[in-house]
Amino acid sequence: MSSLRHDWTMQEITALFDLPFNDLLFQAHSLHRKNFDPNHVQVSTLLSIKTGACPEDCSYCSQSARNEAELERERLLPLEEVLGKAKEAKDNGASRFCMGAAWRNPTDKNLERVIDMIQGVKSMGMETCVTLGMLTEAQTARLKEAGLDYYNHNLDTSPEFYGDIITTRTYQDRLDTLEHVRNAGINTCSGGILGMGESRTDRASLLQQLANLPKHPDSVPINMLVAIKGTPLQDAPKLEPLEFIRTVAVARIMMPESYVRLSAGRAEMNDETQAMCFFAGANSIFYGEKLLTTDNPDENHDQQLFNKLGIQSLQVEVASDAPVTI
Repeated sequence: MSSLRHDWTMQEITALFDLPFNDLLFQAHSLHRKNFDPNHVQVSTLLSIKTGACPEDCSYCSQSARNEAELERERLLPLEEVLGKAKEAKDNGASRFCMGAAWRNPTDKNLERVIDMIQGVKSMGMETCVTLGMLTEAQTARLKEAGLDYYNHNLDTSPEFYGDIITTRTYQDRLDTLEHVRNAGINTCSGGILGMGESRTDRASLLQQLANLPKHPDSVPINMLVAIKGTPLQDAPKLEPLEFIRTVAVARIMMPESYVRLSAGRAEMNDETQAMCFFAGANSIFYGEKLLTTDNPDENHDQQLFNKLGIQSLQVEVASDAPVTI
């Protein structure tokens, strides 16, 4: 019988956050070591395949058409360019290639173009992940037929704070898309963003939403806000690194078998903060110079950090003959 829990209370989660730092990290690391090799980190690369002009009003996002960030809009990238980037990512040690498009939801025509990309990347022996916005049940089933491994759809923050950040799509819209993905048998990738002005209670509530889903997300991205000029959050106060590490540790305790991924904001973290996150249970990163539209540590720096810490990239084998339905 699985020991995974889906009934966390806010009182329990708050108690974890309030633990002495060393006690929290000891508990998180012990669980991490029980379920994973603590010296292996899964490496993914994320490419923006369609940038800008998104109709959503997410306060943190440079790609929103409603914000004033200086960002060049781009159409959906050609298939050949995407596959070239995927090969480059694999050569640099990535085992998963993630593709993001700035859409509220994809049209069926655009979805078919993305499916060509998914099948091309899988033929290279890499895992595939896409984030395309909201999906219908039929679109989700089509992605499953194409062999998609992961679908990313973040909750972003707590239900209580959500309306302060986004008004153009509801929290339930996000939960509905995650339900479609789970029901289709695609792995889910869902997490949130810290440092948007939320309280610790909001961070606890976000983790409660994630951990109390019918199935824990297979990957849980923990993002640190990158405050981008021209967005409503450009002057948001920075979150203290120790609070970020605490949140990673609590996520590890609540979702012990999920990959906890350090995502946006790593370029602003020093090596010591990242090392503490890995000890607290983070075991996945995005690799490459860009994370959609924000800066990310370059590959050489990441490899140097891995060497210092004795960490190895986790390699996965992916069947190249995934089912193809045209």
